[in-house]
Amino acid sequence: MQEHWQACAALISTKLSEHAFKTWIKPLEFIDFDADAGVLRLAAPSQIKADVVRKQYQWLLNECVGTHFEATVSVQLEVNRPAANGSTGSLPGGPAASRLLASGTPAAPESPHQDLTLAHAIAPASAATTRLPGLDNAPIGDGEIDREMASDNPVAGAHPHDPADLPAMASSSRAGAAAKALPGSGSAQSAAFAGLNARQSDDRTRLNPDLTFMTFVTGKANDLARAAALQVSERPGGAYNPLFIHGGVGLGKTHLMHAVGNVIIKREPATSIRYVTANQFFQDMVSAVRREAVDSFKRYYQSLDLLLIDDIQFLSEKKRSQEEFFYVFESLVASNRQILITSDTYPKELQNIDDRLVSRFNSGLIVAIEPPELEMRVAILQRKAEQARIPLPEDVAYFVAKNIRQNVRELEGALQRIIHYASFRKEAITLEVVKEALKDILSFNRGQISIELIQRTVADFYKLKLADMYSKRKPAKIALPRQIAMYLAKELTQKSLPEIGEAFGGKDHTTVLYAVRKISEQRAHNSELNHQIHVLDQTLREYL
Repeated sequence: MQEHWQACAALISTKLSEHAFKTWIKPLEFIDFDADAGVLRLAAPSQIKADVVRKQYQWLLNECVGTHFEATVSVQLEVNRPAANGSTGSLPGGPAASRLLASGTPAAPESPHQDLTLAHAIAPASAATTRLPGLDNAPIGDGEIDREMASDNPVAGAHPHDPADLPAMASSSRAGAAAKALPGSGSAQSAAFAGLNARQSDDRTRLNPDLTFMTFVTGKANDLARAAALQVSERPGGAYNPLFIHGGVGLGKTHLMHAVGNVIIKREPATSIRYVTANQFFQDMVSAVRREAVDSFKRYYQSLDLLLIDDIQFLSEKKRSQEEFFYVFESLVASNRQILITSDTYPKELQNIDDRLVSRFNSGLIVAIEPPELEMRVAILQRKAEQARIPLPEDVAYFVAKNIRQNVRELEGALQRIIHYASFRKEAITLEVVKEALKDILSFNRGQISIELIQRTVADFYKLKLADMYSKRKPAKIALPRQIAMYLAKELTQKSLPEIGEAFGGKDHTTVLYAVRKISEQRAHNSELNHQIHVLDQTLREYL
């Protein structure tokens, strides 16, 4: 029967992202199958994994197992735990077991925390002035601006800042030399912690060699963007030119940019590549104007084989820089050289950007990166801890991921805070230590899902005002999100149709019923809408 479970698992793998399957389903072990009772018993390696599988994947397990066995089969999850003699036994994973594990003494880890060296004096980035190839060694970052650019007013003498959107798997922090040790027992094994990103970017390309496709954690929230970026790295100038990636801060847009550049520069070292933020592009333009080297500026940017420009929204209202970027864009695309652009919003939503540029952005492939789902956040924390060579207990990773949901940067910040707090207190990283370290940024009291919470979440997701959820306005960009909110209120709360209608500005219960039926039907035929509702549903369910 072991083979039957493996066949079921293979079927499930086709319905989940590779990451979700490896994290939650693959670790499940077959125990036995009771054909008479129609029960398949599986064992999870921990209570955390059992709880997540029950909450989010039980229905999928039952469905796929039933399909394979061609009968109604229910899946019973149990929890493996070390027995006294060192072998593994199983503990029924029902509510009673959950309470026992929650209230009892945790099982001893397979190996105790060893002495781990933690560098926690972060050195500031160098403030030295950089020079741009092709500009006759004109220094970048001088604050002088000609009269035409005076309204932009950059800080005098400032070095161009790194992009606001930090990459998904690294930060720009540089580890210092000071270190402390976590307490341990047994033999002393040390592991240096050099920050979550130890290497500096290449001076010529400004690429960070640590930001690769291998270090990028993939899930449903970013798999399309990763696939597109991978295609561009394999066929620059021929696949998706330009590639426009948009999404909120700290979701991994910059990481994908560097990953593309790193693949190409490794394959063809002579390739002319430049990673630059929109603000740095503007500063380059300022310096070129001040030194009367605009022609050199143009020649340099128009000679690139690959231009990676980050946070294009920061060219807003900088008309001279937009004009020069337009000519760079036209030159590169016309000669089949690749441009990759990131932004915090869809091209048509960009404010104070020339219509010609917006039109060019829309001519390529536009892909979005969404906030990571729970499983992906857990995996990101675990990957970052592995990179830092810090043991991170599974219950800690799950707790942090469940409470920090917005973006990867917040996860990274929380992990660094936990590491430094534990180092300062000379304590091992435990759930209690984490709660203390993060007490001022986490809200531990999760309430039931309310209609107001649903309205706020949907309004934020679709960039609407909360008042639009219960207004009488009926434009499509408001009506559809409002119907989605009604649908979610019916699915996630115990409120009646009249109560839901009242919360949406006194709507009749028939209006709510119509919305529920309409969204249910459209989910079955509109994959994009179904994905959006899935994201909203998963975000809201984390409050349960």
